[in-house]
Amino acid sequence: EGMLPSPTSSVHSTFCAGPQASIDKISRTMVVKTFMDMDQDSEDEKQQYLPLALHLASEFFLRNPNKDVRLLVACCLADIFRIYAPEAPYTSHDKLKDIFLFITRQLKGLEDTKSPQFNRYFYLLENLAWVKSYNICFELEDCNDIFIQLFRTLFSVINNSHNQKVQMHMLDLMSSIIMEGDGVTQELLDSILINLIPAHKNLNKQAFDLAKVLLKRTVQTIEPCIANFFNQVLVLGKSSVSDLSEHVFDLIQELFAIDPHLLLSVMPQLEFKLKSNDGEERLAVVRLLAKLFGSKDSDLATQNRPLWQCFLGRFNDIHVPVRLESVKFASHCLMNHPDLAKDLTEYLKVRSHDPEEAIRHDVIVTIITAGKRDLSLVNDQLLGFVRERTLDKRWRVRKEAMMGLAQLYKKYCLHAEAGKDAAEKVSWIKDKLLHIYYQNSIDDKLLVEKIFAQYLVPHNLETEERMKCLYYLYASLDPNAVKALNEMWKCQNMLRKNLPDPGKAQDFVKKFNQVLGDDEKLRSQLELLISPTCSCKQADVCVREIARKLANPKQPTNPFLEMVKFLLERIAPVHIDSEAISALVKLMNKSIEGTADDEEEGVSPDTAIRAGLELLKVLSFTHPTSFHSAETYESLLQCLRMEDDKVAEAAIQIFRNTGHKIETDLPQIRSTLIPILHQKAKRGTPHQAKQAVHCIHAIFSNKEVQLAQIFEPLSRSLNADVPEQLITPLVSLGHISMLAPDQFASPMKSVVANFIVKDLLMNDRSTGEKNGKLWSPDEEVSPEVLAKVQAIKLLVRWLLGMKNNQSKSANSTLRLLSAMLVSEGDLTEQKRISKSDMSRLRLAAGSAIMKLAQEPCYHEIITPEQFQLCALVINDECYQVRQIFAQKLHKALVKLLLPLEYMAIFALCAKDPVKERRAHARQCLLKNISIRREYIKQNPMANEKLLSLLPEYVVPYMIHLLAHDPDFTKPQDVDQLRDVKECLWFMLEVLMTKNENNSHAFMKKMSENIKLTRDAQSPDEPKANEKLYTVCDVALCVINSKSALCNADSPKDPVLPTKFFTQPEKVKLLILFPNPLKSLIPATDQTPPYQLTTALNAILSIFWILPVMVTPPHPWPIYSNA
Repeated sequence: EGMLPSPTSSVHSTFCAGPQASIDKISRTMVVKTFMDMDQDSEDEKQQYLPLALHLASEFFLRNPNKDVRLLVACCLADIFRIYAPEAPYTSHDKLKDIFLFITRQLKGLEDTKSPQFNRYFYLLENLAWVKSYNICFELEDCNDIFIQLFRTLFSVINNSHNQKVQMHMLDLMSSIIMEGDGVTQELLDSILINLIPAHKNLNKQAFDLAKVLLKRTVQTIEPCIANFFNQVLVLGKSSVSDLSEHVFDLIQELFAIDPHLLLSVMPQLEFKLKSNDGEERLAVVRLLAKLFGSKDSDLATQNRPLWQCFLGRFNDIHVPVRLESVKFASHCLMNHPDLAKDLTEYLKVRSHDPEEAIRHDVIVTIITAGKRDLSLVNDQLLGFVRERTLDKRWRVRKEAMMGLAQLYKKYCLHAEAGKDAAEKVSWIKDKLLHIYYQNSIDDKLLVEKIFAQYLVPHNLETEERMKCLYYLYASLDPNAVKALNEMWKCQNMLRKNLPDPGKAQDFVKKFNQVLGDDEKLRSQLELLISPTCSCKQADVCVREIARKLANPKQPTNPFLEMVKFLLERIAPVHIDSEAISALVKLMNKSIEGTADDEEEGVSPDTAIRAGLELLKVLSFTHPTSFHSAETYESLLQCLRMEDDKVAEAAIQIFRNTGHKIETDLPQIRSTLIPILHQKAKRGTPHQAKQAVHCIHAIFSNKEVQLAQIFEPLSRSLNADVPEQLITPLVSLGHISMLAPDQFASPMKSVVANFIVKDLLMNDRSTGEKNGKLWSPDEEVSPEVLAKVQAIKLLVRWLLGMKNNQSKSANSTLRLLSAMLVSEGDLTEQKRISKSDMSRLRLAAGSAIMKLAQEPCYHEIITPEQFQLCALVINDECYQVRQIFAQKLHKALVKLLLPLEYMAIFALCAKDPVKERRAHARQCLLKNISIRREYIKQNPMANEKLLSLLPEYVVPYMIHLLAHDPDFTKPQDVDQLRDVKECLWFMLEVLMTKNENNSHAFMKKMSENIKLTRDAQSPDEPKANEKLYTVCDVALCVINSKSALCNADSPKDPVLPTKFFTQPEKVKLLILFPNPLKSLIPATDQTPPYQLTTALNAILSIFWILPVMVTPPHPWPIYSNA
């Protein structure tokens, strides 16, 4: 094959014959003699074949219509170029061009590998590549046309049926042209690069691979040409230089993947484009560089630091899509290049606070995606950004952060997929997620419930595994997370007991109520679901059955069904049932016996036992029926016998919450439990004694007998000389008298009179340490003072049990408590008691008055003086007294247990020297005001009790309290007035946040009306009334200066509390004009008292810090008694 005849005359004549004869003759004679057999150095033979070579290049052969003839001629010509190499037998440049274009056209036959002539086409390619025949064309002026045609032909014919030899010869042929020529023109470069753009790459992958290998082979030669192309397009903006200009970024990406050296000179050009003024152009470059930096094997960031730093700067780009693209890149970069995490962290930190929601959202997705791939890819700082976003102002961002953290916790803590170190790294997640339950948003709370059920303690685990998960989770939670989890269970339990009232519910709940009324089976399923005996498996079946019945195949998206499913999932007991409680108790028993996996789970056995009991105690409130089994109670009895006081206390409380049927169903447990409870009530810790008394009262039918068996020996054995043995008996006696007043109120009266007051409170048997400390830890407080504190609490519990003042015992008790506050805790005034012990007793006395005020019959008899003494505890010199008293005050107010006047006490917190205390008081005020306003909205009947509920009605109480502040002695003193103003504004600022129903005008009207009355506490004392009116003036100044809406008409005429103010009297009105204060213009000939005028001048000075002759922003009325 590929043979050519020897140049004899007969052969020559044959070629000159007709076409068909020539074909036959060539076919027949090619096997006789070939140019391949000839030596290149045989000049004689070369000369003999010269006529034939010239003859083969004639138009007859080059344009022959028969493709077989053209193929054979091309093969002959290739051999001729091989023989005559490096010269060519053709001297005409035009003829050479025609010959090479002719040969190039024949190479198209390589496309069909199944053709009978393919071997000849391959021979042609091989011959051309081996000899580098096309290099002859370098001498031609328009050789580029030949090369472009050749490259296009080869790239078009290459396909997956070609073997490696074909590709190799093509590469040899093209690479020799590139490397041995003077340069690569743009058109020739385009013929290569076009195979890299996505559209062509997808059409012919073999052409892409061929171009890829060609570029790798010729990188040194072709790199300047590539650089010039990109320089023309990127820097000079000459897009017309190539049809591929619009694909420059795709080409850069592909070229970088092929060999980064191809772009050595291009990368600085990209840095230039990153700083373009066109946002869309910067976006395109960022997208490109994100792929280059982020690809797995890329070392561009280390090799080109300036470009990397410039790229990082785009994280702060003004164009939102650019910042968004930068953040999306970070995920791939973290996964493929962990070493760059440090560089990315600072920029992600800034973007985690981006004003655009989508960017903050994508920061979270970036970090979580990398973390789920491998936790080592994200450092603690990156996880901290996600943690912060759980409190984002946008729900979408918060949700993504919470769900992302939940997924990490489940993967690395629950499933321990990366070992203990990884689990430790994300162990904080469980606490953080549960803390979010404190947020006000219902969406946050519902998502926490969902996360708990699916990620923290997956409900689809088997009971033993699920309870083990819960057991050790609870043991490892921080105190705030424990409180949040307890609150979550409490809310779910309340929802189970109180399904939404159809009268208040939204349309879907009304519809659901109607469906339940019509479908008895559906109603029975729901009743089973919310029944105390429903197991977790039954709950799952019920939810699925109800959802199936409500589903509508014709309505794929059914909002009604989604709402019902959401409601059912909240109330379904998916975690706790009798089987689960039994499993929890067994786990706790193993911890007690020392056979549990406590250490492996990262908690000590003592911690596990204590936490397990606390968990069971909480569940005893929400799932009491699930505890009713002999096995569970036997385990709890074992806990009662343990030395750990808190464990025993929790066990008693569980019995108290769940043991209602012990007496009838489990007599053996009853007979064992009673003596233990008696022993705890007499000689246990104070907390155990309290729980034991309440347990007896709650679960036994003969509680009177049981309590009497405790009361009588304890009341007889009280001995003030041994105070350390008094504390538990006093606690038990106090709670017994509160729970069973009919039986024990009278016997207790003699105990109170003869022992509590006379023998214990009115005597100081020991001398306290004179160390000057205002507070001591609990363990350093003397037993005598602890006994006195419990004695005060006993008095309160005794009175709360009686709930009447027929015997005037409450008056006596209140006088005693007031005396203790007046004496600063040293009731005997013998100065034998230490300052820290006095602080304890002041706190106990103030708390006792506040506790009695929660009972209406005692609130009525608390005098204003006693209220003021109680209020001043919040300004106590001891920080701990102020702190604990404020907490107790807030706790009672938010439960609406205390009268509204007690909220006025918080105004005094403005004088607290500690910033944290003032901030806490302000938060308490915000919470209380919010709760009261919401209560009024939700309860129409509350309108009848507005005087005790409406937050604005605290203003007269506050004014009266501040008027009787011991620090306010001189109405003309500017410093004292400034303190009064601060206290008023501390409360008014919170009240005036919103002007609901013209509340500003209402508060102003109340302040004005007070000046129409007298101080009911001292109605005939001029100075007391002067102080009251002065505080009113300051309040009016504050309201006028802070609100432009206060001059509107008041929505209603305020009612003032008669306990603090007399009935309005006839007065003469004085008006303080806003024009220069030349005088006070009286309504009659009488002149107001000089002191009042002076006080007003002082008031003005604290608001405008100017001479008296000023123009205030608003006028206000001034009243004086006629």
